Amino acid sequence: MIVLWIVLGLISLLLVLLLAAVIHTLLIPGKQSTYRPDPDPERAETYARKLADMVRYETISVPGADLREKFLGFHKVLEELFPLVHRELEKTEIDGNLLFYWKGQKSDRPLVLMSHQDVVPAEGSWEHDPFSGDIADGKVWGRGASDTKCSVMAFFQAVEELLAEGYVPAQDVYLSSSCTEEWSGDGCPKLVAELEKRGVKPYLVCDEGGGIITEPIGGIHGNFAMVGVFEKGKADVRFTARSGGGHASAPPAHSPVARLAAFVNEIETHPVFRRKMPKEVAAMFETLAPYAGFPLKLVLSNLWLFRPVLLKVLPMISAQAGAMIRTTMAFTQMSGSDACNVLPQEASISANMRFIPHQGMEESLDIVRKLAEKHGLDMEVLAANDYTEPVDIHGEAFRTVQRVIAETFPGCAGSPYVMTGATDSRFYQKICDNVVRFAPVIYGPEQMKGMHGVNENIEYNCLPGAVDFYRNLIKSADK
Repeated sequence: MIVLWIVLGLISLLLVLLLAAVIHTLLIPGKQSTYRPDPDPERAETYARKLADMVRYETISVPGADLREKFLGFHKVLEELFPLVHRELEKTEIDGNLLFYWKGQKSDRPLVLMSHQDVVPAEGSWEHDPFSGDIADGKVWGRGASDTKCSVMAFFQAVEELLAEGYVPAQDVYLSSSCTEEWSGDGCPKLVAELEKRGVKPYLVCDEGGGIITEPIGGIHGNFAMVGVFEKGKADVRFTARSGGGHASAPPAHSPVARLAAFVNEIETHPVFRRKMPKEVAAMFETLAPYAGFPLKLVLSNLWLFRPVLLKVLPMISAQAGAMIRTTMAFTQMSGSDACNVLPQEASISANMRFIPHQGMEESLDIVRKLAEKHGLDMEVLAANDYTEPVDIHGEAFRTVQRVIAETFPGCAGSPYVMTGATDSRFYQKICDNVVRFAPVIYGPEQMKGMHGVNENIEYNCLPGAVDFYRNLIKSADK
């Protein structure tokens, strides 16, 4: 009888909590994302032509290669497209990496606008040649159109226009663009070192990473400005199994490949990393909740009740959302014997890991190292860096970015989110406390698919908004 009363009591409590959540949800006014680009067609087409010229100049970067001369050629394209920037600003070139200095009325709260020049290789069959820079169907086509020559074009154009108007910024402005971002090279660190040498401590850095994302979560429709507030750390790790080799006709137990397979299977089927919702992810859900239909709105607006459920199901319904709540590990490369009938003396598998703040680099690597030892594997960390410190989402700098988003893109909600990839901006964390990741262009499903894939493109009707965002961000120091 006592057990029955306990069960009934728990059911009653659950019903009361659920009723409270329903009432709370009903009291939250529903919202719609109404932002759609409605630019001056003449401006949009002018910017499209400039971006197309930039795309036509191939800037594929190769790890470790000296490609300075190639990028110097690209700089000539920039000089032709943005003559006032090159005439009025102080230019510093370091091994193909660019830094422009625009002297403001004050120097105590400098602004850095950044994005990279280099692109990844263009493989596969494309509708438009990857370096054609074709303008068709309302889009600029080609490698780099969306990742991220669009934002390079936009902030250069913003400064070009402000210079033409005779504007002098209230604070110093720097334009920063590396040529090694796509392989995490040393380009951006060289630019940061140059600023360190000058004693510059930026107040705000705005890089790529986020963007105006169409339908950021299934069931939430429209365009939303997703602002990356920190990056997960990352590591490339190799696991190696060794044996005496031999003929495959008499295989021993626990061969190298079998041990690797058992290790991978354990990682894949028994989650080893702790799930926790960072406050930035909770803020993202709370921001997006009013735009959702009732069932999703109920869950997202009542994290006090549904957080445990979300932590359980998020990785199953969205890989991107799941990556925001835990360290991830993806197996990417394998090697073994050179012949089907020969047991390998050595077999290996490599993985890419991404570290979340609540379980950072050291703890995550230690967990995996113990599992590797359990399966008789050697573990080698090829490269690693930890997560970056988050921007204060209640601080003045983040509020400034949100205000500029609202001013530039009316009807477009701005939201913090976790950057699961890696950008050059992490190097600026050394000298800046407010590093945000936001490219002010629209990324729909087609654009998201094209980045690092085939048929990369950007719809050029969003380019005027991108230019206006950078103009407004520069001028925000006037207020």
